Amino acid sequence: MRFHLVTIFPRIFDSYLKESIIGRAQKSGAIEVLTHDLRDYTVDKHKKVDDTPYGGGAGMVLQIQPIHACVLEIKKIIAKKQNNNTRVILLSAKGKKYTQRTAERLAKYANLILICGRYEGVDERVAECIADEEISIGEYVLTGGELPALVLIDSITRLLSGVLGNEESAKDESHKKKNYKEYPQYSKPQEFNGWEVPEVLLSGNHDAIEKWRKNYFKKNSKNF
Repeated sequence: MRFHLVTIFPRIFDSYLKESIIGRAQKSGAIEVLTHDLRDYTVDKHKKVDDTPYGGGAGMVLQIQPIHACVLEIKKIIAKKQNNNTRVILLSAKGKKYTQRTAERLAKYANLILICGRYEGVDERVAECIADEEISIGEYVLTGGELPALVLIDSITRLLSGVLGNEESAKDESHKKKNYKEYPQYSKPQEFNGWEVPEVLLSGNHDAIEKWRKNYFKKNSKNF
């Protein structure tokens, strides 16, 4: 699977993408992450990619021209690899809320083009005419779409076959079903600072343990 990141800060991703599961997934060839500097696609001689909003208002708006040119070039690259199963996503505070269901749906694509907004926003014609969908990772505002893009890459990558060390790891996670949260996990030591591991988990009775896990959030739902 290939992730194409359209951004004005291509180096902002370097540290996170090199580490842990995402780093290993790239080394194994399970995913490829390509960054595309939006400033390379502008026709402005000063490499400017933003301008003031029509109608007035605070801040600057990312222009459609460099984004359009960048996405077209990425699609040409994808076409050469003969796999056009592609989705173009604009990361935006006003987009549809991202969920585990969304991650599962997007994991079926071979290519994801992630457009990272900045400044006051992105020319609306990007959402209307270039992106296939607009996604928000929550009801709050960030300074740019780079962090949401990392969230998508992380949550989707771990769903791909062979990425996690144990395939069972993704089977019983929080949000696997609607309103479902995973049961609590404990490890050694059995007692620490007076805090004990639930007795049932030490019993060896797998039926009782399974029942405890299934019922945990029903009994404690008022705390969540």
